[in-house]
Amino acid sequence: MISFDHFTIEEGSPIYTQITRHIKHGIIAGIIQNQDEMPSRRMLSALLGVNPNTIQKAYRQLEAECIITSHSGAKSYVTLTDIQITDIRSQQLEGDAKSLAIAMKQMGVSKEEAIELLSKVWD
Repeated sequence: MISFDHFTIEEGSPIYTQITRHIKHGIIAGIIQNQDEMPSRRMLSALLGVNPNTIQKAYRQLEAECIITSHSGAKSYVTLTDIQITDIRSQQLEGDAKSLAIAMKQMGVSKEEAIELLSKVWD
């Protein structure tokens, strides 16, 4: 079953989007695999201390993106193809890079300085 042990709710973005991002990051990292079982909505709601409707919204989003499959009264599972994993990875990395670039631009960092800083911390 997919773990939410290290999941921390952050201020500033809706919890349901944080849950979907947690799942996507787990997929990218290889921690979450095809056919892994999702926690039940009720269990995850209790674990995170959030409204069950929030969990339902996250699961609906993941279903709409064809990342999980759910059946009424049954367990939900991750259902991914290799192409989906590649797409999720590209989308998440591009989004993270865009957020970083915007923040650095707002701080007055030049493109060259940003590349130099990234190279420095990469090693």
